[in-house]
Amino acid sequence: MSVTGQAEPEGSPQSKAGPSLPEAGKGPSRAGRTAQAGSGSGPRTDGTRPRTGGTGGTGGTSGAAQPARAATPHDAAAPRAAGGTAKAPGATAREADNATEPPGSAVLEADSPTSAAGPPAPGADRVAGAPGGVVREAGGVVPAPRAAPGEAAGRRFSYGPVVPVVATVLLLCVPPGPEGPGGSTPADLASGVLVVWCVLALLRRRRSTAAGPGRAVPSPLTPLAALVLGGPAVAFAVATVASHDPAASLPGFVRYLQLFVLVPGAVLLSLRDARDARLVSAAIVVLALAEGAVGVVQATTRTGASYMGQDIRAVGTFGALDVMGMATVVSYGLMIAFAFALAPPAGAHRRLRPCALVCAAVFVVPLALSYSRGAWIATVLACVLLLLLRGVRTAVAVLAALTAAGVVLVGGFGVGSAQLGERLHSITEVSDSPDQSVTDRYSLWSAAWDMWRQDPATGVGPKGFPAHRDAHAPLALSSGSDTAGAGVSFQREPLLSPHNMYLLVLSEQGLIGAVAFVGSWGVLLVCGLRRFGAARHGRTADCGLVAVGLLVWQVINFFYGDIGGPSTVLTALAAGLATWWALSPANGPAR
Repeated sequence: MSVTGQAEPEGSPQSKAGPSLPEAGKGPSRAGRTAQAGSGSGPRTDGTRPRTGGTGGTGGTSGAAQPARAATPHDAAAPRAAGGTAKAPGATAREADNATEPPGSAVLEADSPTSAAGPPAPGADRVAGAPGGVVREAGGVVPAPRAAPGEAAGRRFSYGPVVPVVATVLLLCVPPGPEGPGGSTPADLASGVLVVWCVLALLRRRRSTAAGPGRAVPSPLTPLAALVLGGPAVAFAVATVASHDPAASLPGFVRYLQLFVLVPGAVLLSLRDARDARLVSAAIVVLALAEGAVGVVQATTRTGASYMGQDIRAVGTFGALDVMGMATVVSYGLMIAFAFALAPPAGAHRRLRPCALVCAAVFVVPLALSYSRGAWIATVLACVLLLLLRGVRTAVAVLAALTAAGVVLVGGFGVGSAQLGERLHSITEVSDSPDQSVTDRYSLWSAAWDMWRQDPATGVGPKGFPAHRDAHAPLALSSGSDTAGAGVSFQREPLLSPHNMYLLVLSEQGLIGAVAFVGSWGVLLVCGLRRFGAARHGRTADCGLVAVGLLVWQVINFFYGDIGGPSTVLTALAAGLATWWALSPANGPAR
């Protein structure tokens, strides 16, 4: 009969031989110690409780009680050491007798400090008195796996810290109030709550660090992250103080601080690992699907914003006063879906890749109906970069397939409208015969450049472009743009920005603000690409593609647009996602 309680075949060496005596010069055998532990003679002297083995008796046998081996003087001279090993169930009697315990065995005492590492694997049990310290498996005793750095040992994964980020993303679906895109929106308020949440989390982390080194939690706010986020904040403050009207520039300073410092920093502190990043990415995709569906309905039912005399421009819930809102959201969703199609998350279902491809193709429809040339250019270039990051062969194959599909759809079936063709053609109209929107854009760029030449160091101050525009703009600039449709009556909307983020920062904050802004985003891009190169074939390659894709898209789109409207909060959240990927410590996405 084996120590597991299973009958052994007659004639086997284990069934005939009784318990063997320990070899000379060695301590008591494992079988002997098992019998001592199960003899019921009282509690153990080393603080552990006796184990009960088998299915019926004590001491690891079943059926009739086995006679205990007489104790020898050597048994008394060799007490059980603190690190002694008990034979696991399932071992044969010969193995129990012949295996001697090695010095420094891995078994922990009942009162030894251990870290909880979650439930044991199936078919294993823990050593009595030491939960979470050692797992006893069928083959012996092995140390339980310890928690990875930066993760609470044995914790059940919770999405609590990332919930404010997801809520901020989803609240962008709420239409702006009657005051238009210039007022506060639910997403703006949620971003404020997110910042306060993260400030409180930082205070709690500092208190836990002060309580003792054993409770210290590594902070994702590394010195490099503090420099990248703090540098623009200092530059924004200097430009505000040196502006022509500091009081009028103060709201602009607060807005810049919110979008490029506070919200990205809050996202950096909220995301703990790749699962949080994927959850935020999924929320952006859900937002894009909702906004894209509304935009397609607007274009097909002619209830969208006015374009070329017809209410066919898809704007989603952002309205006709923020025509770039839906285009930005849908572009973000397309980039995320395309990234997941190129590099599905580790352990994802096999259907995720085709679903991501279908989702990316679906986003093309509302993006085309947005008639946003800047979003089109940024999306194409960013997708090409993602293909190249995954490999040249992949890029060539995908681009060839997309080109063939485009030729068939447009040339063969005539997919597309006359408005789309004219909009595409207007991209190349630089000097021949540009339409009024292109003329206004170039006039605003010229005005911004002249403002910077007037105040090259600090510019005219945040929010100072509208006040100084007419003094520097050429006569070709119109008084405003016609806005109508999507629930808004006809009105003349003033041109308050140059529709180029880099020229806006240069004209309002000079070289100080422009260098800080461009430099911080340049560091994010370089660090993000380097980290993706290291994790290209790892388990977090999908997060790297998402972060790099969103950042590259925004860097390109800033040549054709700037901040303004409710969708700007989503730009800040995307910058935070890129900041997390590029600057988080080693226990984050680079693991």
